[in-house]
Amino acid sequence: MPKFAPDEKRMRDAARRVFAAAVASASPREAVLRHLRLDGETLVAGKRRYPLREIKRIWVVGAGKASAAMAQGVESVLGKRIEGGSITVKYGHGAKLRRVAIVEAGHPVPDEQGEEGARRIADLVDHAGPGDLVIALISGGASALLVQPAEGITLAEKQETTRLLLASGAGIHEINAVRKHLSMLKGGQLARRAAPARVLALLLSDVIGDNLDVIGSGPAAPDASTFGDALGVLDRFGLRARVPAAVRDRLERGARLEIADTPKPGDPLFKRVQNLVVGSNALAVREAARVARSLGYRPLVLTTSLDGEAREQARMLVAVAREARLSGRPAKPPLCLLAGGETVVTLRGEGKGGRNQEFALAAALAARGMEGICLLAGGTDGTDGPTDAAGAIVTGGSVARGASLGLSAGESLAVNDSYSYFSRTGELLRTGPTGTNVMDLYAAFVLPR
Repeated sequence: MPKFAPDEKRMRDAARRVFAAAVASASPREAVLRHLRLDGETLVAGKRRYPLREIKRIWVVGAGKASAAMAQGVESVLGKRIEGGSITVKYGHGAKLRRVAIVEAGHPVPDEQGEEGARRIADLVDHAGPGDLVIALISGGASALLVQPAEGITLAEKQETTRLLLASGAGIHEINAVRKHLSMLKGGQLARRAAPARVLALLLSDVIGDNLDVIGSGPAAPDASTFGDALGVLDRFGLRARVPAAVRDRLERGARLEIADTPKPGDPLFKRVQNLVVGSNALAVREAARVARSLGYRPLVLTTSLDGEAREQARMLVAVAREARLSGRPAKPPLCLLAGGETVVTLRGEGKGGRNQEFALAAALAARGMEGICLLAGGTDGTDGPTDAAGAIVTGGSVARGASLGLSAGESLAVNDSYSYFSRTGELLRTGPTGTNVMDLYAAFVLPR
């Protein structure tokens, strides 16, 4: 395999250091401890106070890739005051806990273990009383992991619907609008089931804008979406006739007001609910900028709201990097362009990869032959799609590097086979599960001409 040139190696090393710093800043345990503390016999969560003398029992529930690490933070604050609890994490994302049970399950497509984890959570909150406090820990991945299908919907039918949505190019907001209306816990329904207990939801945001009803499909937040909105998503992506009949029937009956919708803003039950965002993509990008500056690169944050097709946004980032190298606009090199968000992929082939690897491969093609530019796309959770990589790091020489190995970057991109390509070229970004998830980080390093 060809070796990296010195300048290229330095940029790749900088990219890895910047990414690692961004991930470390989103540590779920530390995020919880920044927002949750004891003041004598009072639990302080953000600006709200919970006198412990008024609380009979404390239960901890939740779901998401980072929920185990978040639970470690809660246990360090409350210790034996926790009566018990259960959280559901993605396979390989568990952690050692003393008071809270862990169920590992499938993501992004839910499986039977996820259904079992959701059943345990539902049982706990169903039995919470008026003197209890339910602490719900929600992070990226909760939408798929908190899976208790609505009445009349099987897990297999929900799995098939999720697969169709993921392959269609639908955004996370659109996918969640559908999933909430096929669930017994999402869209504020966990809070409704926990009533009259108080609910404190600690949220590690993995969505653009940090909207409470979107993070983990908002199990403790008012749901602004409706059955009609969910149907609209299916129609927009041509899926109404393709989803299982039971799914289509439930959404259509809900749109006709034959099924009670999820709890909406203004519902009195939310007077006893607090939703508190403890970590987000913006914080991770801010730390990435700080470390880039310490490495000698001028940081420029373009956005923390990047979305849309991965390959299109990749070409945009390369275009900005090219302009900076050639003309010094929008800033002079050495430069680190940064963005955060979450793109989507419309599947066109049967290859293996994820949105960040697809982004990186499209960037490699757009930057083909260019010197002094290095681009990174990585998921802060350490996993990108159904692979063991977080993403990839590429340069203007990545296409030639693949060609020397008999690979075609264009053909690989056409069939969504970025993982196979980067496995051969040695450009995968591998971190292992990070225990957090605040969406994705994109960076372009630009050297002076």
